[in-house]
Amino acid sequence: MAETQTDTADTAGGPGPEFPMPRAAGCPFAPPPALEELRDASPVAKVRIWDGSTPWFITGHAQQRAILTDPRLSNDDHIGDFPHVSAYRAQIAPHTPKLITNTDAPEHTRLRRMVNGPLLLKRVEKMRPAIQKIVDDLIDDMLAGPQPADLLTALALPVPSLVISELLGVRYEDHEFFQHNSSTALDRDVAPEVARAASAALSGYLDKLLTEKLASPGDDAMSEMAARVTAGEMTHTEAVHMGVAMLIAGHETTATMISLGTLALFQNPEQLELLRDSDDPKFVAGAVEELLRYLSIVHSGLRRVAREDIEIDGQLIRAGEGVVVEISAANWDTKAFPGADRLDLTRNARLHNAFGFGPHQCLGQSLARVELQVVYSTLYRRVPTLRLATAFDQLEFEESGTTYGVRSLPVTW
Repeated sequence: MAETQTDTADTAGGPGPEFPMPRAAGCPFAPPPALEELRDASPVAKVRIWDGSTPWFITGHAQQRAILTDPRLSNDDHIGDFPHVSAYRAQIAPHTPKLITNTDAPEHTRLRRMVNGPLLLKRVEKMRPAIQKIVDDLIDDMLAGPQPADLLTALALPVPSLVISELLGVRYEDHEFFQHNSSTALDRDVAPEVARAASAALSGYLDKLLTEKLASPGDDAMSEMAARVTAGEMTHTEAVHMGVAMLIAGHETTATMISLGTLALFQNPEQLELLRDSDDPKFVAGAVEELLRYLSIVHSGLRRVAREDIEIDGQLIRAGEGVVVEISAANWDTKAFPGADRLDLTRNARLHNAFGFGPHQCLGQSLARVELQVVYSTLYRRVPTLRLATAFDQLEFEESGTTYGVRSLPVTW
């Protein structure tokens, strides 16, 4: 406690505590205690990251909403002391083409327009019946199989993998290949050359697929990008890298939410009962927002850099200094969400920052919401006796990737 307070006190000009911070044993859903202490003491502070640099660290909900909409804050990882998430990401930054993840307007606006068509809410809603069938079929298979089952591999991973495969035009039979390489490429703890090989494998796979779609287009997102390449609206390389980004983001985060969300509901049976007994789509949609707030699975922070001096909350962030926006601290900020440490599915949690905020807010959030609404409104009603098949303290949690979740979730019924 004393060390944390000392670190917090000198964060404005000193090195600050190290980030990421360890979570408390036995409290897997809460942000690390040191993170919450830092937010309450100084929502705009500094931390030390893996390479010894000391970016600014934004943890307050109001401060995050202010800075993520400030045009002086940039996504361009070629500028100044951009706080890369790992050694591998720092190595590849000079060689990465312009994507929606490393550009600002107007380039970011142009690239986002190239790929957002299939992810618009209206088109995603048309996929709801197909998503429902995927979920029902997978639950049928799980119920017909042995007990206990691993919910992660039986349902949580296959649902978003099947959906993003259908949306992109990727062959689902290749799911083990892209799931393995996606998790490896995002793992902060693997050697840079291992992450580079995994990323190259994914790029090669999407390059080949795009070439196929150029020759023989279908009714999918890769074919739409192929048409834009043919029209000269985006380059072949941009389309390949956007395909990789959509493939990774399209299954990793939602799979984590399904499994970790189920575990959180097991630990809060009265909330599980509310969800299981409700047939109100509005309640289910609100429950998904509260679970997104409560779990905040993207735990490595949004990485930015200041293009110009920015004064916020009494602190001056100078041009060229790095900024890390830590989502879970804001989503548990009691100034925005009273009783934030309590999972309350009746809460209005719509203003959470789980998908980021501002012009770089998650492109696939509508798809993720529909997938989660279908899973959460189906699984517990169809399998009302679903429960954990192992002791809670035997579960292993994944902390090295971009998302925080369980490595497996044994369930029985």
